[in-house]
Amino acid sequence: MGLFPLATEVALLLVLLPQYSFFTFVHGEIPTTLDGPFKPVTVPVDTSFRGNAVDLPDSDPRLRRIVKGFEPEQISVSLSATHDSVWISWITGEFQIGDDITPLDPDTVASVVVYGRYEYPMTNQSTGYSLVYNQLYELEGLQNYTSGIIHHVRLTGLMPNTLYQYQCGDPSIPAMSDVSYFQTMPVSGPESYPSRIAVVGDLGLTYNTTSTVDHLLINHPDLLLLVGDVSDANLYFTNGTADHCFHEQTYQPRWDYWGRYMQPLVSKVPVMVVEGDHEIEKQAGNQMFAAYSSRFAFPSEESGSSSSLFYSFNAGGIHFVMLGAYTSYEKSGDQYNWLELDLANVDRNVTPWLVAAWHPPWYSTYTAHYREAECMRVELEDILYEYGVDIVFNGHVHAYERSNRVYNYTLDPCGPIYITVGDGGNGEMMDIAHSDEPGNCPQPSTMLGQNMEYFCAFNFTSGPAAGKFCWDEQPEYSAYRESSFGHGLLEVRNETHALWTWHRNQDLYNHARDQIYIVRQPDICPVKANGT
Repeated sequence: MGLFPLATEVALLLVLLPQYSFFTFVHGEIPTTLDGPFKPVTVPVDTSFRGNAVDLPDSDPRLRRIVKGFEPEQISVSLSATHDSVWISWITGEFQIGDDITPLDPDTVASVVVYGRYEYPMTNQSTGYSLVYNQLYELEGLQNYTSGIIHHVRLTGLMPNTLYQYQCGDPSIPAMSDVSYFQTMPVSGPESYPSRIAVVGDLGLTYNTTSTVDHLLINHPDLLLLVGDVSDANLYFTNGTADHCFHEQTYQPRWDYWGRYMQPLVSKVPVMVVEGDHEIEKQAGNQMFAAYSSRFAFPSEESGSSSSLFYSFNAGGIHFVMLGAYTSYEKSGDQYNWLELDLANVDRNVTPWLVAAWHPPWYSTYTAHYREAECMRVELEDILYEYGVDIVFNGHVHAYERSNRVYNYTLDPCGPIYITVGDGGNGEMMDIAHSDEPGNCPQPSTMLGQNMEYFCAFNFTSGPAAGKFCWDEQPEYSAYRESSFGHGLLEVRNETHALWTWHRNQDLYNHARDQIYIVRQPDICPVKANGT
């Protein structure tokens, strides 16, 4: 990954970071989870590097529409359930916003992708479907929105780990995009993995976002995992005025701005998204998630899911389970039934690694959103533990935190590692207060999250915080926490070892702020799954 040689890296750490002792090198090497559990570490807030969470203005040239007529824009690639298929998505035509809007007719423009292997003629062609979504409000004075025509085309029969070139659009107009490229995932197998998977949450569209994306691009990921809170369009009133308070109005053009800004990355690197609370976006008729469900293509049908809010896919020898925290997750519900079937069908001889992702974390020690998703944990933690989930990625909390292996708030060598990366660049500033610090424990009645009907985070009855809502010191399950903008990289090396690296925006792109090998131990942690 282009890091400094180990000796040089250690020397640089000693020179640049003498006030901290939070990098644990075991025998001069990168630590592994086998060396844990680690003593909890909190890095003091460095306010000089926090910066201001200032949104990119509408006038920024990276957000403006530069295509003409029905030429494609906001082009993106996403994965299907397996290596031999991907989705290509784009938008044609202009959105409309105001009191008097008329939706475009999706049937007026075809959805076509021509493609072929790199350096070969693009002789393959696939067609897909198109749609338009609306964001409508019943209150007088609020501006309604209707999108451009959104196209989704699935390419099938692709070769694994192969570079393809493609153009999308409508060749009959003609209105086709420039040639772009994507690389398919490797075939699923215990020795077959993408080189780098970037993980980021709560990205938004601020100047901090641009720093995160710049760093991310330099690290050349093969796949981008975006764990919720995408455009933050709901931090604006419908007239385009920024408010930066969570409310039920949205300024939908911010979605279009986000799609344009991200196109240089996501038109080449597949992006897999799971919804956050900012994607709820309620509107007339109690409609929700319209922009999220319309703008991205999801392998829901391919993975047996009935919803874009939860699905699964393979990336080489990794099986990813993307879960919805803002839809039903009760044991009697559709998501739980789907999850149980999906996990039961995972063959750990083919995909040894099992990774889950959703937006609000279960194991976070920050005051913000503290134990907000406890109901979800109560319903789902047992099944994830039973099937041996190795790593969990979350966002929502605007900071970074990595756990020791944990299950039911107790250190457990077979529990997952929980990693919160809600530090992508959102417009709501960093979270810096910890619930275990004096005066920072929130009142339980205030911790009911968006679109959450129940509250489950009662006082503990046993364990390290018996009779309390918060710990009196950093819990032992919390290994490392720091408030700073950044992103993470997951590099699975083989069927038992994966390197996790967290990069801060204020550091050099090839400097690891937190780094650890996550080690699977299938010999001591048998799981309930096929092939084992």
